[in-house]
Amino acid sequence: MKQTVKILTLNCGSSSAKYSVWEMPQCKMLCSGIVERVTVGESFIRHQLPGREEIREDYECPNHDLALQLIAKYLTSPKHGVLKSLEEIKAVGHRVVHGGEKYTKSVRIDEEVRNTIKQLFVLAPLHNPPNLIGIDASMRLMPGIPNVACWDTAFSAAFLPKRASIYAIPYEYYDKYRIRRYGYHGLSHLYVAKRAAALWVKRP
Repeated sequence: MKQTVKILTLNCGSSSAKYSVWEMPQCKMLCSGIVERVTVGESFIRHQLPGREEIREDYECPNHDLALQLIAKYLTSPKHGVLKSLEEIKAVGHRVVHGGEKYTKSVRIDEEVRNTIKQLFVLAPLHNPPNLIGIDASMRLMPGIPNVACWDTAFSAAFLPKRASIYAIPYEYYDKYRIRRYGYHGLSHLYVAKRAAALWVKRP
């Protein structure tokens, strides 16, 4: 019998923090939810377990650090949670918007990766900063477990040739500021591509 592990996925956006817990390798979702209006006031959490009514609670989260603490509280809640403790989580996957030209596949997060995310704040000022806050909060709440960055730019960065990525503007803008076509929503495109291929193979 295969050993199962629990994986937490996090997507810290500019004013939200989405999450889900998965049992692997069965790909079974144990719960999902979102903390909305983070940093903007009147924030609240929506927490959903399969087959049960969604829970909604108002909870002020002026920053993503508090949003992650709230998520941890719900994941380990005796009434609404799916974990006895956060120690059950064996890895955390983070959606990170911008990996620049450096990353074309998911990577385990270390200090070099953190620094790259910081350097790319200029290209994704609304998203990379909260992405990094979520990563740091996750590492504090669950020290020692692997955190993996899954880049929204990786799918296109891996396949888009340079001739198709450079805009028809002065080349110095690319040289100095790395302004080019990167391709976003790559995680969604990758899923759709793989799912379509799987369905095509199974066609009658």
